Amino acid sequence: MQLDMKTRCEKCGVGLIAEGEAYICSYECTFCSQCASDAQGACPHCGGELIRRPRRAAPAGALPERSSETQRQRPWLIWLISFGVWTLVSFAAGVSVYQLYRPMGEHFTFLNILGLELCQILPYAPLTPFVFALATRYPFQRRRWFRDSSLYLAGGLLFSVAHVIMRGLSPYGVWSPKIHGWVSAIWNSQTHTFSIQWPVFQSLFWNNVVDDITGTFLPIVLIAHAISYYRKLRERERQTSQLETQLTKAHLRALKSQLQPHFLFNTMHSISALMLTDVAAADRMMTRLSDLLRMSLENDGVQVTRLSRELEFVTGYLEIEKVRFGERLDFTFDIAPETLDAQVPHLLLQPLVENAVRHGISRLSANGRLGILATHDGQKLHLVINDNGPGLRNSSISGPKAGVGLRATRERLQTLYGNDQSLDVRNLPEGGVEASVRIPFHLMRDDYERNSN
Repeated sequence: MQLDMKTRCEKCGVGLIAEGEAYICSYECTFCSQCASDAQGACPHCGGELIRRPRRAAPAGALPERSSETQRQRPWLIWLISFGVWTLVSFAAGVSVYQLYRPMGEHFTFLNILGLELCQILPYAPLTPFVFALATRYPFQRRRWFRDSSLYLAGGLLFSVAHVIMRGLSPYGVWSPKIHGWVSAIWNSQTHTFSIQWPVFQSLFWNNVVDDITGTFLPIVLIAHAISYYRKLRERERQTSQLETQLTKAHLRALKSQLQPHFLFNTMHSISALMLTDVAAADRMMTRLSDLLRMSLENDGVQVTRLSRELEFVTGYLEIEKVRFGERLDFTFDIAPETLDAQVPHLLLQPLVENAVRHGISRLSANGRLGILATHDGQKLHLVINDNGPGLRNSSISGPKAGVGLRATRERLQTLYGNDQSLDVRNLPEGGVEASVRIPFHLMRDDYERNSN
């Protein structure tokens, strides 16, 4: 059964395209990759594991998705951040220098000092994205330390040369003691003509190369390495989470595969018991069994379904047993209307009802009664199956002596909900047995079943 595709992240509201990357929990809470990463692979609503949603053909009018890959393909973002940061640093340095020189009586205006700091610091802005790209493309690795060290040394020298050239082109290239002011490396202030002054560039390079490499180039490289390492760590955690989720899904499918043959064989046994005594009744049971098999095929692969669908399946099973037991079996439902759309594991009720019939009703000669109750308190869904049979020989059914259906049901509940669930089977004081299930109360969203594949 195909799932409807949600088109928006449930946390940030960004649009999601069908063929893009998105992450879902077992209740189909859908998030973009960035929000899934921020949540560390756990659904912020139910706490369940977030797994990658299958990619499909994009429907018409689908909205674009925001993902980590998309963000990495936005080169303008690093440029914007670089210019913003270095501009802020320039203004901060300008204010600091102005506050330092003002008490000394120096005749420098704030605009002059700000221009000086902008010419000295802002050239780092267009160089930072290239350093970031170099560090991301060639991360430092121990096994090739010599090659990487040589590469970064060459990159640092080029970084300093580029910075010196851009600074030399500005009006605040270098301080000239002759005129007691700043001069450009391409402008002769005495002749008022353009001329390249190589000694100025040479002086700038030797005065700035160490500071450029150790004070600016290496910190940018370290920041790029830290961001790259963080991304790889989050991706590794996401892959680990996906692997664990896949193992959990495989375990759930295995447990469910135990229930379906078990149910089928027991029903066929009931039909076989009537073949020699009541052929018409056996024929009715065969017809009803075919309906149940059709419903089972429709829910193939589904782990979580609506309570109303589960009750429909259980009703079909009880009608089969009703043909076999006749007046010895009477069943009633007491279902709170607001619980009909609640999420329950598929084939949750059937093995519990089957136990009530086999170990309770079948031992009575008349007046067998079976009831199913469904209520909720806003947080938990409470399901109760009771019968008026002779009761259990032991106080509960658990451990290795439990039947296939009950044991598989316990394991499925543990796998789906962890410790946020319970399944208790006990004798009633007035006689009979009660099986009580408590699971988180969640309503099924939209008009589709929860597919766990």
